[in-house]
Amino acid sequence: MSNKIYSYGKQNIDVADIEAVVEVLKSDWLTQGPAVSRFEEALAEKFGAKYVSVVSNGTAALHLTALALGWQPGDVVLTTPMTFLASANCILYAGATPDFVDIDESTYTISPEKLEQKLKELQAEGKNVKAVVAVDYAGQPCDWQRLRELADTYGFQLVNDNCHALGAEYRNDLQYAVKYADVVVQSFHPVKHITTGEGGAVLTNNGEIDKSIKILRTHGMTKDENILESNDGPWYYEMHRLGFNYRITDFQCALGVTQLNKLDRFVKRRREIAGFYNETFGGDERFIIPSVAANVKHAYHLYPLQINFDNVKTDKKELFAKLRERNIYGQVHYIPVHLQPYYRKKFGFGKGDFPVAEKFYEREISIPMYPSLTVEDLSYITKMFKELVR
Repeated sequence: MSNKIYSYGKQNIDVADIEAVVEVLKSDWLTQGPAVSRFEEALAEKFGAKYVSVVSNGTAALHLTALALGWQPGDVVLTTPMTFLASANCILYAGATPDFVDIDESTYTISPEKLEQKLKELQAEGKNVKAVVAVDYAGQPCDWQRLRELADTYGFQLVNDNCHALGAEYRNDLQYAVKYADVVVQSFHPVKHITTGEGGAVLTNNGEIDKSIKILRTHGMTKDENILESNDGPWYYEMHRLGFNYRITDFQCALGVTQLNKLDRFVKRRREIAGFYNETFGGDERFIIPSVAANVKHAYHLYPLQINFDNVKTDKKELFAKLRERNIYGQVHYIPVHLQPYYRKKFGFGKGDFPVAEKFYEREISIPMYPSLTVEDLSYITKMFKELVR
């Protein structure tokens, strides 16, 4: 048995990252300083956005997006059940009503066909669909061209929860996200492609949305002389909206800049690891490897391996226990949001509502996926899976 611990995801920090953080710690600015704008500018250049606001985490980015887009009671906002809680919770933070659309069986992202069907049903009921939050699950972009067409046809706002997909490409374009979605949300948690410890960002090409985000992330305050209702002097500020303290520090942003410089290398390695897994598990009827749409390049935040538990002698719970005995700490992404007790009790969702997502949950295990995995590591991990899934 290996003495190493294999989690499903892990940060990759080197000397350049540490030196950048130390440099800021020795400076006069630990927060609200120049490193914040440097990180925003670097993200804007990398992902082709006109405006970027960095915030304390991805959940904060989603919350501020909901407020900046004006979601309110009476609005319905749709998302996928196959996502982390924050993608749906942000709808509730704004007072709107969440609902879900099942996933595509091959891409695991929101199904455009089922989305259009849901839109027609809700429209017939006289309900106002304000927005759709589509998630680039595991690092695979959604069918963004079709989603944009639906947004234009049915008149809803389109949000890309892009937290899994930094470095992915859609139609040979790394900068696809802001070209299709009104707002793009990113996360820099340690298991993501790049990390700032905790951190997130809101990207948009809409200047008014960006202004709202920047005010809301700092208590709803502004010193902008073009907005102030009066001006008592250089110290003066006004609160125009009820905002939050969702700021991020300069030393986190310094780390973000150096991490972003390595994103291409990180994603390249993730694709190599996925290739190893595909070769090992592909063609074996016990396993279902993730498929990749023809017009995308997957970024592999996750490697969601499905196991045909109906055809093997072990169940998921037993497999997890045996893997942990061998220092392999996989995870499941995700328990479908509509099956959470809060959503069941408050909104009446239940088992069978979104069968594709539910079946995927029953089969899925996110196996270790991070750039520092070696060939020896991968050989051990795949060997253990093949031995234990009988």
